[in-house]
Amino acid sequence: MTSPAQPGAQNLSSEREPAVLEAVSTGYPAALSDLGQLVRIPGMAWPAFDQTQLERSSAAVAALAEATGVFDEVRVLRAAIPGTDEVGQPAVLATRAARNGKPTILLYAHHDVQPPGDDALWETPPFEPTVRDGRLYGRGAADDKAGIMAHIASIRAVAEVIGDDLELGIAMFIEGEEEYGSRSFAQFLADNKDALRADAIVVADSGNWDSVTPGLTVSLRGNARFTVRVRTLDHASHSGMFGGAVPDAMMATVRMLSTLWNEDGSVAVEGLAEREAETPEYTEETLRDEAGLLAGVSPIGDGTILSRIWNKPSVTVIGIDATSVAAASNTLLPEVSVVISARVAPGQSGEDAYAALEAHLRANAPFGAELTFSDVDLGNGFLVDTSGWAVALTREAMHDGYGVAPIDLGVGGSIPFIADLVREFPDAQILVTGVEDPHSRAHSPNESLHLDTFRHAVATEALLLSRMNDIVI
Repeated sequence: MTSPAQPGAQNLSSEREPAVLEAVSTGYPAALSDLGQLVRIPGMAWPAFDQTQLERSSAAVAALAEATGVFDEVRVLRAAIPGTDEVGQPAVLATRAARNGKPTILLYAHHDVQPPGDDALWETPPFEPTVRDGRLYGRGAADDKAGIMAHIASIRAVAEVIGDDLELGIAMFIEGEEEYGSRSFAQFLADNKDALRADAIVVADSGNWDSVTPGLTVSLRGNARFTVRVRTLDHASHSGMFGGAVPDAMMATVRMLSTLWNEDGSVAVEGLAEREAETPEYTEETLRDEAGLLAGVSPIGDGTILSRIWNKPSVTVIGIDATSVAAASNTLLPEVSVVISARVAPGQSGEDAYAALEAHLRANAPFGAELTFSDVDLGNGFLVDTSGWAVALTREAMHDGYGVAPIDLGVGGSIPFIADLVREFPDAQILVTGVEDPHSRAHSPNESLHLDTFRHAVATEALLLSRMNDIVI
């Protein structure tokens, strides 16, 4: 592949870039309006929710793709879920072939969203997009419908300026079940491998350093999530009659879970790895502000704050089934189930991390409590090869789109399907970008999108597409 920095390509792109940025600016109101319409669709992939809403959102995305006039073909597709007789949620696949030796770029985002949770915790209705204080509020406004519209708006701007001279190959894959574990993702890649094949892949599902400074995500933690049931009795018993002699399941569960952490809150599980890597300066004050840490609560862990989030494991109990407070009675519980979510340091497989966690819990189950493990969901972390031409081109586009030099980020969260992309397309350069900032509150009540960040993200991607159009491979 020729260098993207060759003078001919750079000069041609530079001549039209003011027009591209102007097209981004004039197209921004329409992009924001279209984003609002997507936010109004409550598409959640969990079976408990109305699945026709995902059909609505996929149809809406397909219509937006069609309207760009850029794609040769736009389809709404589903793939089988391996090991079941089910199919996954509807995804949008839009493609145009490269011409005259130009590269192909694959643009990824997802149209499904997290459930809103308790509506009472939202300041405005979760599916009614609301602008205030320079932010757009609503479920999916940041994660990840803004990612969809960053793709659409950047394509619109580039098509408007370049017109028939647009020879770049573009594939756009908008998934419909990312928040539900991307269960059919690997099969979808296999089914549509030729249509999805690309030289560079933009995964627009991450974040930025802050609302004004772009970030290129170069590392992600993996994940190991599972349910463990703890049993100590074959039936409930009166706590007055047998308490003090018989261990109830809650006591056993609390004792067992407490062994997962050291006194400082760092993970105490033998076999969970840590990655050694430098991290940027990040203060406790910033952590408190971005995470909402209460004034009297101290941070946990050891090492630099970002090393704890980016490069070390974490273990969180995210769900528990036991008698509710309202239904509490003087009874020894016979069993308790908990859901454990572990984030795994980049470089360690989800399988190895899960094995370490299961071994630890079995070794530390008190009083001979019986453990049963189920619903295991694993994903590997990711480390980006930053030496490729597409990474350099993306950093330059970020600098020019935001007006600020980007920062290489690690992310404490997980995007397990990236491992599937690496497996299917080992020669593609993977670029993990996003429109979120630390105050976006993705997955939480009052999720929001910083409007200037969105504008700059669209400008960045438009510049990237424009510059890639001048490369010959």
